[in-house]
Amino acid sequence: MIEKIGINAGKVWTVIDEAGRQNLKEIKKAAKLTDKDLYAALGWLAREGKIALEEVEKELFVSLN
Repeated sequence: MIEKIGINAGKVWTVIDEAGRQNLKEIKKAAKLTDKDLYAALGWLAREGKIALEEVEKELFVSLN
């Protein structure tokens, strides 16, 4: 399971690196992940300090640090 989360974190990082700041819906679609896999990957990246999370009008945006 840990390996899968790491792989998905790489997919999410790549999506944000290529397209810039994204909302969760855009990341989920581009990375082709389920909600559960997306949130686990975001947690991984957040814990490592790789991403910044910003809430704008109740919508969450993610960008790279």
